[in-house]
Amino acid sequence: MERVPMTPEGHRKLTDELDRLIKVERPKNIKDIATARAHGDLSENAEYHAAKEKQSFMEGRIQELQAKIAMANVIDTSRLKQDRVVFGAKVTVLDLDTDEEKIYTLVGPDEADARNGKISITSPVGRALVGKHEGDEVSIKVPAKTLSYEVVSISFE
Repeated sequence: MERVPMTPEGHRKLTDELDRLIKVERPKNIKDIATARAHGDLSENAEYHAAKEKQSFMEGRIQELQAKIAMANVIDTSRLKQDRVVFGAKVTVLDLDTDEEKIYTLVGPDEADARNGKISITSPVGRALVGKHEGDEVSIKVPAKTLSYEVVSISFE
């Protein structure tokens, strides 16, 4: 399997969620199952079935998080060349069609959150921006149209 790039912040969020699920949520769910089981007949016990369903979902999420963490290639952006767009860069672009500035942070696929300006390095926009310098223009084919951007600034936080 291929390693997946991830920022230290993204890795921390995944490990925090995994830790919370294992140390807090799982023990609480075990108690909920035991309490529901004590109510008697399991075939018609909605509390029991709900707790078991939650347990199944939680165990699936724990396995998913463990796999993501195992495959993570945590990249320290402070060690990267900062003269061009690379993983972890915060890029300000000017949309040449609308004269609107947009700010994107290039992150791994598991961290992408377009609403907050975090785009995957594997997305069409992310792939097109990689390697560009300030002042470079780029045309990006997306499903609906072709975007024309100019890289205004590159920073690392």
